[in-house]
Amino acid sequence: MTVTLDSDTRFHAACAAGVEWGPTVKACLDRLGPVAGCNLGFLYLTDGLAEHATSIVTLLRGVTGIRHWVGTAGIGVMANGAALFDEPGLAIMAARLPEDSFRLFPTLTDGLEPLRGSAGGWLDKHGAALALVHVDPHHADMAGLVSRLSEEAGVFLVGGLTASRGEFPQIAAGAEDGDPVTDGGVSGVLFAPNLPVATALTQGCRPIGPTRTVTASDDNVILEIDGRPALDVFKEDIGPELAADLRQVSGLICAGLPIAGSDTQDYLVRDLIAIDPRAGWISIAERVTTGQPVMFTRRDRETAAADMRRMLDSLKKRVKATPKGAVYVSCIARGPSLFGAANAELSMIRETFGDIPLTGFFASGEVSHNRLYGYTGVLTLFL
Repeated sequence: MTVTLDSDTRFHAACAAGVEWGPTVKACLDRLGPVAGCNLGFLYLTDGLAEHATSIVTLLRGVTGIRHWVGTAGIGVMANGAALFDEPGLAIMAARLPEDSFRLFPTLTDGLEPLRGSAGGWLDKHGAALALVHVDPHHADMAGLVSRLSEEAGVFLVGGLTASRGEFPQIAAGAEDGDPVTDGGVSGVLFAPNLPVATALTQGCRPIGPTRTVTASDDNVILEIDGRPALDVFKEDIGPELAADLRQVSGLICAGLPIAGSDTQDYLVRDLIAIDPRAGWISIAERVTTGQPVMFTRRDRETAAADMRRMLDSLKKRVKATPKGAVYVSCIARGPSLFGAANAELSMIRETFGDIPLTGFFASGEVSHNRLYGYTGVLTLFL
């Protein structure tokens, strides 16, 4: 998606690690530098500090004078070229944006009424091209809520699912007069069409074998593909070396579910859950239906790096000016477990776009357009 900020627009980003939230916030603010005139803050906490989210937001609002804050918790957070993964810490980005170019909305759990109540008038006046959203993974209908928000508000979504072993804070301070930190749904910030942005997604996988058809299924179990036992087709597509020892496919091979109507040949990547060598079926982490297209994908460091660079090169061709700021959301299964270093993706972004202010987090699922993804990276540039 592609939609120059005025010369007065600016971004600052920084991160800091620490087990004590007060000193960690101070250290981060010291690195952030002056924020006078900034009117929107992005706050990402690693889950080690998630329980202190309300206190941290309250302190930040008081010290910086920035009333509006959005964010959530992740297993890791990032700022500029640094990433903190699986250690207590936080990342902050402060932005000075044109007045009326953004509007926060509170946590949505059952429908869009809170959005209409807090931002309905603003939407009627300005409309929205993009929304940065944070999703509580405990919500029973995450995918449905994300889809309805995109379609009913007419907005392209980017963001991710909170990743935490403790609390799941949804930060939308300034959306209304209530608690600035909640949980249980989807919250975020809407950006007006006059705020130019560019966003893109990297899958981190490559298809192996052709796109096939599920010809028999039961919930998330694929019984037959192209009229043959699913496992026979699976072994054929992954090749004889992996087929000889199926224990090798865990974490390496996934199912790809092509998205109907996509003009970019997009697909959802889902884990393999179980394989039954006797019955010949495979089970994946998504409900499938008979007649649905399916393919298999390979995921490794080289493939993910190549697709990341492909995405960045494509985005670079669409972006004529140096970005003024960025938000990057990466899957927790990427980061150091895939690339070997927590900041590997940030290094690739900086190689392409230079030393731009950036913040983001490692999520338990990613949001792009109107759906949830896994194993992906979603980059959003403010131009």
